[in-house]
Amino acid sequence: MSFHLAAFTEMLRCTLLGHLRSRMAVLLAVAFIPAWIIVARLCAPDRAVRFSLHSVSTDVYAAPANHVGQVVNALAAVTLVTGFSSFMETFKAGEMDRRLVLAGYPRFQMLLAKVTAVTLIATLIAVYSTAVLRSSLPVNQLMPLALAVFGAGLVYGGIGLLLGSLVRGELEGFFLIIMLSLVDTGLQNPVLNVADLAGLSALPLYGACQVALAAAFTSFTSWPYGLLSFAWAVSTSALALLAFHARTRSHCRIATDADVKAPRR
Repeated sequence: MSFHLAAFTEMLRCTLLGHLRSRMAVLLAVAFIPAWIIVARLCAPDRAVRFSLHSVSTDVYAAPANHVGQVVNALAAVTLVTGFSSFMETFKAGEMDRRLVLAGYPRFQMLLAKVTAVTLIATLIAVYSTAVLRSSLPVNQLMPLALAVFGAGLVYGGIGLLLGSLVRGELEGFFLIIMLSLVDTGLQNPVLNVADLAGLSALPLYGACQVALAAAFTSFTSWPYGLLSFAWAVSTSALALLAFHARTRSHCRIATDADVKAPRR
């Protein structure tokens, strides 16, 4: 096994263990996602809410408010879970990661392993969240809905990576993730009757929200809008690499295979 592949494999293992050891993140994933969906189902009215989907056409669609609320709440819950999990793992491992880089561990393989871990976690959460939604309301297109939820997880997983590499304290990271998620989902929630603002397309969750609503309530699928989520994920991951590169320095020597294995966290 080559040095870079071994470095990637070992860091991926350590990163996944770091995610699994975060009891709060696991609890949020298991309990908070269905609870937030149930809140929308019980609290939102049964009246029809009309909304337009730019990803499909200019036509106005109508669906029960509690159904729309469940879809949007599911996206909000997924963003919080993946954002928190990614941020906490990156933030807590920051000091160890800097020491590993100083010892010769490659930065790119380190971040690539973290991005891969976020992708795996976003996949599991997307499958779980879509299953909960499917059991709670009729869904027209299950697979596009799952991909939209997966995209939302990737976006905020990348944001969590970026914040974990930038902020100095846990409170700042938590506050930024919560406020960004609330503003992001709140402005795009048709149940809240928010005005159709011109800048909504610049929000991180815009593409995922458009695809999710179209998949849940129409027979149309807007694949190009789904690519917006992946663009956000790639951009935030690249910025996280730049931030991590700026805050670390490598030792001048060349690491050997014996240096690959990272100490247990």
